[in-house]
Formats: sequence, C-alpha cells, structure tokens
Amino acid sequence: QVQLVESGGGLVQAGGSLRLSCAASGGTFSSYVMAWFRSSYVMGWFRQAPGKEREFVAGITWSGGRTYYADSVKGRFTISRDNAKNTVYLQMNSLKPEDTAIYYCAGNLNGVNLHTERAYDYWGQGTQVTVSS
Repeated sequence: QVQLVESGGGLVQAGGSLRLSCAASGGTFSSYVMAWFRSSYVMGWFRQAPGKEREFVAGITWSGGRTYYADSVKGRFTISRDNAKNTVYLQMNSLKPEDTAIYYCAGNLNGVNLHTERAYDYWGQGTQVTVSS
C-alpha cells in the first residue's frame, strides 16, 4: 500500500511563493513497492477551493519527468520530482487569491485521463494554501 503525504502549505500574500511537497512511501517493503509505483504511476496535483469541485493543477511522470499543467497555472507553477526521495514538488510563484484551496497530490495508474479526479486511486490528505490579497 502506498501512502502520500503533502506538506508545505500555508498563508502567503498575493505575489508570493510556496513550495508543496508530496512524499510517497510504500510500507514494509518500501523499496520494492516504490520501484513498482514509480514505474506504473503518474503523479498529479489537484486543488479544491471552498464550494468548488476538485480540479487538476499539474502532473508529472516519474520516468523522464514529462510535465502537464492546467492553463490557469502555466507559467506560474512548476512541478518536479526527486526519484531518490520518492517526492514530488509543486513550486508555486506569483500566487493569486484565487489559488487559495486545499492542495492534494495523487497517483494515477499508467497516466490515463490525467485531468480526471476519478482516474487517481492514491490520494494524500491535502495541505491548505491561503493567498491573501
């Protein structure tokens, strides 16, 4: 069983930056589980603002680091990964009040339908990002 744990959220003024982290772990047989996970899954970041549906923000493959972004964050957010640490990052710059949301990382088997929440079967608990105007 793979667990995802996000960190790095907080309160920031508009125009500021935050970096979110998502650490993946695989339990007792972690090294084997994580090797399988990295070879089979694509990682995504989603966010959910109050009263709104969860939306795709960015995605990345463990192998090759191919990246995907929602139009709303292109040029401001950067997703990256560190395979040795089994960690995915989301660098968020030029933050806007409308970026305020709970941010979740998630794992998608084989990278199918990356923008679709239901295509992900591993989820973290989320981390709150609040951008003040």
